[in-house]
Amino acid sequence: MKNSVIAIFLITILTVISGCVTPEKKKDPLTYEGWLDKNTFQIITVGVPSKRLTDPEAKKSSARYAAILNAQYRIIEKFKGARIEGASGMSNFSMGYGGYGSSVNNSSARVSTKGADKSILASMNKNSPKKEVSKKKPAQQPVNINIAVKQGKVVAIKYDKDYNCEIMYRITAPDLETIIRSGNYNPYNNMYYPVYNTETYEDIVENEFLAVSHNPLSTFSIDVDTASYSNVRRFLNRGELPPNGAVRIEEMVNYFTYVYPGPVNNDPFSVNHEVTRCPWNHDHQLVLIALQGKRIKSENIPPRNIVLLLDVSGSMGEPNKLPLLKKTMALLVKQLRKEDHIAIVVYAGAAGVVLPPTSGDRKKDIMDSFSRLNAGGSTAGGEGIELAYKLAKKHFLKNGINRIILGTDGDFNVGTTSDDMLVKLIEEKRKTGVFLTVLGFGMGNLKDSTMEKLANKGNGNYAYIDTFNEAYKVMVKELEANLITIARDVKIQVEFNPGKVKAYRLLGYENRLLKDEDFADDSRDAGEIGSGHTVTVLYEVVPAGKEISLPKVDPLRYQTDRKVSGKSDSNELLYLKLRYKQPNEDKSILITVPVKDNVKEIYACSDNLKFSSAVAGFAMLLRDSKFKGNLSYSMVKDLAQSGKGDDVYGYRAEFLKLVRLAESVK
Repeated sequence: MKNSVIAIFLITILTVISGCVTPEKKKDPLTYEGWLDKNTFQIITVGVPSKRLTDPEAKKSSARYAAILNAQYRIIEKFKGARIEGASGMSNFSMGYGGYGSSVNNSSARVSTKGADKSILASMNKNSPKKEVSKKKPAQQPVNINIAVKQGKVVAIKYDKDYNCEIMYRITAPDLETIIRSGNYNPYNNMYYPVYNTETYEDIVENEFLAVSHNPLSTFSIDVDTASYSNVRRFLNRGELPPNGAVRIEEMVNYFTYVYPGPVNNDPFSVNHEVTRCPWNHDHQLVLIALQGKRIKSENIPPRNIVLLLDVSGSMGEPNKLPLLKKTMALLVKQLRKEDHIAIVVYAGAAGVVLPPTSGDRKKDIMDSFSRLNAGGSTAGGEGIELAYKLAKKHFLKNGINRIILGTDGDFNVGTTSDDMLVKLIEEKRKTGVFLTVLGFGMGNLKDSTMEKLANKGNGNYAYIDTFNEAYKVMVKELEANLITIARDVKIQVEFNPGKVKAYRLLGYENRLLKDEDFADDSRDAGEIGSGHTVTVLYEVVPAGKEISLPKVDPLRYQTDRKVSGKSDSNELLYLKLRYKQPNEDKSILITVPVKDNVKEIYACSDNLKFSSAVAGFAMLLRDSKFKGNLSYSMVKDLAQSGKGDDVYGYRAEFLKLVRLAESVK
């Protein structure tokens, strides 16, 4: 009897407890997923009425979901070769340049799997149950299609009824660790997604040794871009070696500031040179040629007409893209003066003016414009460029600074998209007198080759922003160098003395080489130097009488070898010529400097030469250059440490850390 009472008591308790636990109600499906045929997987969702956007919180939430939506759209699009097919209601993939502003109702998209990886397709469930789309439209739920990859299968995720919450298939160990290492974290939904690496880099064919007897002249355009170094840093900090195309020696070397004597005459820059024994081949010599731009005093800085051209497409929705871009531009805004004017143009599926030209002392209005920007939509970069130049030209300052600053990952995919078309567009627009600075952001789809070309043809410079520290370097410490041009179309031509030099090799500048006849051609575009900029060039030289294997050229039938003049018997190693234009002039000015054969041992040379040779050597090791000689990471570290000098901002100390990182990864 006692046992029966206890049993009844326990049953009663369990019944009460179970009554407190309400089983989850079966929700009406808000998404349909399934295979229409052997090649097409369809996803349909029910959207949110536009009136929902009247609530400020809903705007914020809608923008949040739009970012997720666009991020997942890119994953579908690039999933092992799959692509999106046209379907109704596609505005959900193009939420307008502000990230909100066009909401959707019922919409659908189809993922064509033609061309996708067969092994992945085989593992996908082609017998997905076909579900009815709920006829009941949610009144207060944001659009939410989330696509994830789980063990080789594409899955569509459905709504949760709770505001600000969604159901996720979460990737669990051991798969999670793999995804974290190779994937991309989205803080909006605490998910890791795979990154399909579509970064593009220009192929670099290293400069060879050239015989002075057949190639006495070396001609090229100067370069003050720095993007390669910070991009290489990004790879190394992730435990990866950079692709060869990402390692441009001249940009690695010129990332650092060197201490050269400034100009003492009316020229906008000084010319400096130094010669040493080559550290990685003692039979050769290393020649440094350096330019030091004059610095414009702060009280003499002319008014600025700046147009920010910001990419707010869906591909910019990641933390190291648009959020970092906003912080970068905020650094610029803090330095604006009343006489400066700044405008903001953005582009996604279409381009628009977010902020008309506004005085630099209205900082709150400018910052408020940044806060309204969210990522969403495809990338109509060409249209944005057209609008930015139109706005800059309309408010052109004849005696001021006229500059467009483009912030993007370079992934243009709507309208004018090919590199050739974009380059022609920029070449045409630079005739307006408006210069272009390009800032690259993000990873996974970085179009490095496109951005470098645009900056080159736009009479500007290209930097890659991987951290807030780099943003500070570009937008605060080096702002005037990046905005104020003191010399245009700067070209260098070196004539080597055959009495002293058998062969030579230019380190880097492969995509800046010019024909010899371009040097005196004032219509030929070249690089620009900004206020305080330094330009460092290195040549590896084979002295006359030293052995080196060079490609052989058969004797000419109708010409004999060039005759050598009496000046070849002098102590001149080379004859250096430079041409430049004043910022507002079209006729170039010539500078000539003979360089004597005064060779010093490397550790008796300046910190400039020791450190720049260390950086160049590091770049050659990363590229596994066939010209690296007896280079080693230890040699690079010794040279860098010896030439570290007064490292106020710690950039050279950071370089040493990167060398150690690369050594461990290698």
